[in-house]
Amino acid sequence: MSLPVLILKSQADRRLKLGHLWIYSNEVDVERSPLKTFEAGAQALVTSHSGKPLGIAVMNPNALICGRLVSRSEKYPLNKSLLVHRINQSLALRERTFDQPYYRLIFGDADLLPGLVVDRFGDYLVVQIASAGMEKVKDEIVEALVQTLKPRGILLSNDHSARALEALSEYVEVAYGEVPEQVELVENHTRFLAPVHGGQKTGWFYDHRINRAQLQAYVKGKRVLDVFSYIGGWGIQAAQSGAREVVCVDASEAALDGVERNAELNGVSERVSTIQGKAIEVMKHLIAQDEHFDVVVLDPPAFIKRRKDQKSGEAAYRHVNELGMRLLGRDGLLVSASCSMHLHRDTLLDIVRGAGRHLDRHVQIIGQGGQGPDHPVHPAIPETDYLKAIFARVYLP
Repeated sequence: MSLPVLILKSQADRRLKLGHLWIYSNEVDVERSPLKTFEAGAQALVTSHSGKPLGIAVMNPNALICGRLVSRSEKYPLNKSLLVHRINQSLALRERTFDQPYYRLIFGDADLLPGLVVDRFGDYLVVQIASAGMEKVKDEIVEALVQTLKPRGILLSNDHSARALEALSEYVEVAYGEVPEQVELVENHTRFLAPVHGGQKTGWFYDHRINRAQLQAYVKGKRVLDVFSYIGGWGIQAAQSGAREVVCVDASEAALDGVERNAELNGVSERVSTIQGKAIEVMKHLIAQDEHFDVVVLDPPAFIKRRKDQKSGEAAYRHVNELGMRLLGRDGLLVSASCSMHLHRDTLLDIVRGAGRHLDRHVQIIGQGGQGPDHPVHPAIPETDYLKAIFARVYLP
């Protein structure tokens, strides 16, 4: 196929040669290849300033990231054939790592499919598309997934805010077969029903799997508070691992209905309760009631979605971590997590340390975690290394 050519400025190919996949609009030689001549979602042959082919990118001329490399060879454009190949490569990693078909199958840039996320729930797949290029080939994506995995149903869950950056409309639709409102998954020997049609993101967060497994060693016989619980990923697994009491806090009534369903599914309902309300307000109320817990889990949404949110976001992390520590007994465990890619691990560690010093408590870091192997990190793209979890013993010395 004949593709339009995108020519980079002198030296602008250095990041791509080092492994990166993104092309910024200010890196393009717009005199020789004007961005306005490219259609959103179209593919282009990318060349260095001297004309050396660098690969094929999907384009969005109106976005800051105007191109995303999908192939290093001009012979292999983004089509069903390449998609099948990429999916098989991604599947090989997941099948090597997990013995059951519940995982993130495609993790965007890290799986060389920028703008595409696919979560697998056994026979069902939930797809999220965040780029104009992937939206253009969504039918081929569905066909490739059907050919490779033969699922019972595929849901396109494209109602997320990331699509606005590429001027894409939001929608949710079943693209293949049938997909029930809730689908079952198993994580760390615990069963869950995930609301894939109306829940957060794809309906579930597989990224904390290993961290939730790590928590299980600390909860037997303990009283656990799971803040920002969603449908109970941390809390239900804690109860399943022997916690004597688990309290899940979330602002969403629907999420807490999910907690109750998942507690019943695992036979731990008598040890799991819920509190609906904003996390800060609920934690302050519990402090006022002189409530204490052996373990407090803080897994908030991203407080720093953009760099301009850095100052306010860090302040929010400091606030919730201090409240979490106030809810611990004299010797307890704080699990402090962050999914904000703009919050560095060292900064989160410093926030936990600072909260301890402010409350005159000693903090010991006894474990740290990141995302699981179904969320692999692309070593040239720091944004793919986003998840952090700190396990901190907090006690009165």
